[in-house]
Amino acid sequence: MEMSNMNSISWEGVLNLAHVLKHSAQNYPSKTALTSVDGTTYNYRELELAARYTATLLRSSGISAGDRVAILSENSPQWPIAYFGTLTAGATTVPILPDFQGPDVKSILEHAEAKTLFVSGKLLPKLTEGLPKSVELVINLDNFKIMEIDSGKVIQPEETPGKLVKLEVMPNTLPDEKSLYGAASDDLAAIIYTSGTTGRSKGVMLTHHNILSNAKQSRTVHEVVSEDRFLSMLPLAHTYECTMGMVVPLLNGATVHYIDKAPTASYLTPILQKLSPTTMMTVPMIIEKIYRSKVRPALTKSPLLRFLMKIGFTRKVLSRAAARKLITFFGGELRFFGVGGAPLAPDVEKFLIEGGFPYAIGYGLTETSPMVAGFGPSDAVYKSVGTVMEGITVRIDNPDPVTKEGEIVVDGPNVMKGYYKDEEKTREVFTPDGFFRTGDLGYIGKNGIIYIRGRSKNMILGPNGENIYPEEIEAVINSKDIVSESLVMEYKGKLVARVHLKVEVMEEHFNHLKENAADFQHQLQAKADEVLDELMIQVNQHVARNSRLQLMILQVQPFEKTPTQKIKRFLYH
Repeated sequence: MEMSNMNSISWEGVLNLAHVLKHSAQNYPSKTALTSVDGTTYNYRELELAARYTATLLRSSGISAGDRVAILSENSPQWPIAYFGTLTAGATTVPILPDFQGPDVKSILEHAEAKTLFVSGKLLPKLTEGLPKSVELVINLDNFKIMEIDSGKVIQPEETPGKLVKLEVMPNTLPDEKSLYGAASDDLAAIIYTSGTTGRSKGVMLTHHNILSNAKQSRTVHEVVSEDRFLSMLPLAHTYECTMGMVVPLLNGATVHYIDKAPTASYLTPILQKLSPTTMMTVPMIIEKIYRSKVRPALTKSPLLRFLMKIGFTRKVLSRAAARKLITFFGGELRFFGVGGAPLAPDVEKFLIEGGFPYAIGYGLTETSPMVAGFGPSDAVYKSVGTVMEGITVRIDNPDPVTKEGEIVVDGPNVMKGYYKDEEKTREVFTPDGFFRTGDLGYIGKNGIIYIRGRSKNMILGPNGENIYPEEIEAVINSKDIVSESLVMEYKGKLVARVHLKVEVMEEHFNHLKENAADFQHQLQAKADEVLDELMIQVNQHVARNSRLQLMILQVQPFEKTPTQKIKRFLYH
C-alpha cells in the first residue's frame, strides 16, 4: 500500500505528553484514534475530550499536580484515556503490569504512595490483598465510575466486570481548561515498576521530556504517518508498548487497535485479515514461534527443499516466497514489524533479512524511555541493534583491548530521572560523568552500528579468563527443532543448560512411559538423558570451544518469564 507523507504538521506546540492529544485532536479530529475487538472506538476529538473529562474528574476528586495515579488494566481504549487524563491533570501515572500478582500490586501502590487507582473489572480480583492507606479513590476503568471503598477493600460492582462502556463527552459539559495541560517538561510523567530477569522490581522515574523526546526521536528510525494502523499486542504498562505503540501513533494521527486475548495464531488470523495492520510491535518470541512452527517446516519438508535451502541463491528465492506468504498472513499491508525487549534468534533473523520481511530491531531499556538505537525495515544489519537514535550519545566503557567489547552506557534526553525512593541504586547505575549504565555488553562497529553480546550479570568467566555469553549458546540450542526454550548457566564450574523441549517431543518420547513403566521417574530420566545427550553433541558442534556445554538438564515446566518473554533467570540459579 502506498503511504503519503502527511506528517508535515509541526510538533512545536507539543511541550508535554498532555499536549499530544490536544495537538492530534486539532489536526485529525474525525480520524479514528483507538479501537478494540469489542467495537469500542474513539476518534481524536472524542479521545481528547474523554482524557480532559478524566482530568477534570481527578481534579474534582482532590488529585493535585504530582499526585500518583495507578493504572491496573489489560489493554483497551480506556487505558490511554486514564493515562493521558492523569497527565492532563498534572499528576503522575503508575502503570502496573497485568501479570503482577495481588501482593505485588499492593506493594507497588504502597511504595508509589498512589492516591488514585484506575482498575478494570477483569483485574479487580488482584485487589483482594486490600488497598494501602494512601489510596483514596478507585475508578472502574470499564465505565469510569467511582467505586466504593470499605475498610481498605473495593466493593465489587453489580454489573458484569470487563464490559467496556465508551466515555462520550460533550464539550460544553467540561469546565474551563486553563488549569489543565500545565505540566513542565521535567515533571514526572510515570513511575514504571519493572518486572525484570533479576527479581527485584524498581520504580523507574520518567519525565514528560524523557518519553516525549523518545517518541519524537523514533522518527530517525522509522516515520509513522497518519494512515498507519497499529495492532497492539504487548502490555501498555510496559515502556516499549507505551511509548512506541501508543504515544508515537497518537502523536502522528495513526490508529491503534487493541486485542483482548493472548495473540495466538488462531485468534489473530481473522483480526489480521480484517484490520490489515501496517505496524506491529512485538517481542522476538512471537515471530520465532511462527517461523519454527509454520515457516521452517514448510521450507524443509522434503529432501529436495532441504538441499535447495543449503544453496545461497535458491535459499533466498524460497525465503522471499515464504516471507510474502507471512506478510499475507499478517494482512498483506505490513510495512513495519518492530521487534524489541529481547535478542532475536539469529536463524530467524537470517530468514527475515533474506526474505525481505519488513522487520525492524529496537534496542533500549525502561530506564531509557525505552529506545536507544534501532534500524528500520530497509536498514537491517544481521545480529546488530542498528545505529544510535538522534540526540542520544552511546559509548563503550572499559572496552576489552582486543575485542573492543565493554559496557554500553547512554546519555540523552530519554534517560530516566532515577529510581523512585532509591538514591543508592540510582547512584550505582550512573557513571561519574552522568551516563546511564545499561548492564549490556557490546561494541560499536563500522558506521556506528551497535552489536550486543549479552548482559554483564549473565556473563560467565571461562577457566582461561575468556568471556562466555549464555545468550549466544541459548540461541544455538533454541534453533534446534525439538527445543522450546533454554537457559545456560554455570554450576559448580561446569557450563550447564536447562532445556525445555517442545510439547510434541515430550509426548512422543515420554507419554508412553506413564502406561508401561512401573518405575516412571527412572524411565523418564533415562529417556531425557538420551535425548539431551544427542542434543548436546549437536549444539557443541556449533559453538566456540570455550562455550561447549558439559551438561544438559530437562526443564519439565516452561520457564517463568517477564512481560517481554525474557526468562526470569534469577529463579533458576
